[in-house]
Amino acid sequence: MSASLEDTTGWLPLDGLEPGFDANRGPHSTALAGREVEVVLDAGVRIRHVFDADRVRWELDTDALGARTGEDPYQAFEVDEELYYVQFQHEHDPREAVSLVLDLRHGRALAVLSRIGPAGQRPTVVTQRFDPGVIEGIEPTGTPPGPSTDLLGRRVLWTYSPEHRYEHVYLTENWYTFVCLSGPEQGLADTDACATYRIRPGIYVFAWREKVVPCAAVTVADHRLFRSHGALFGLGEDGTNISHFTFGAHGRLLSNTIHPEPS
Repeated sequence: MSASLEDTTGWLPLDGLEPGFDANRGPHSTALAGREVEVVLDAGVRIRHVFDADRVRWELDTDALGARTGEDPYQAFEVDEELYYVQFQHEHDPREAVSLVLDLRHGRALAVLSRIGPAGQRPTVVTQRFDPGVIEGIEPTGTPPGPSTDLLGRRVLWTYSPEHRYEHVYLTENWYTFVCLSGPEQGLADTDACATYRIRPGIYVFAWREKVVPCAAVTVADHRLFRSHGALFGLGEDGTNISHFTFGAHGRLLSNTIHPEPS
């Protein structure tokens, strides 16, 4: 392998990737406007959310922290009937971003907190915490969100714009490989840490944390229709400014590997 391929110092920074990456983003949904949604996480945290058309007021109450309140702009995407993906960045602490999956049909929720650490933090600059929970006032039904191995062995082509095309190979519960097939990162590939949570049959939260570019992503991917919605969050080229943007993609299943049982 040539030295140029091994050298990652010239990789495109996150803020350099953003232009045009959101071409296939779905429309912002205002279906939550006027609603109050109180989420009770399994970890014991209770968070009340009050939505208007484009901002969410929230109040977090725990025995350890007491009450914390805030208000942030948000984007919401309708993933399936009565299933919403909400993304926002805290104005009081821009180094935190929240991804919230709300299943209003089954009374289930999954909260993902992404946090930017110091620029030199290892193994990844951005960390992620996954907290399943229930929605107050809706009788929980079905299976709660939880880690899943359903995607293992799949190779999927995700198209984020006419220019940006990436192949994902889901290797294990904790690792996946991406290959950029076209776009400004064409030819780049890496294997990064990831997590997969099953939300509904065929619908998953797939999140990853990159080690070369200081960023992380959360996506909600419908593998029945191969449609995804997501956000990237991390540090820009200068290592100080924060980049946070939503996107969407259309997918295509390329292959599905089934490993034989050991003989």
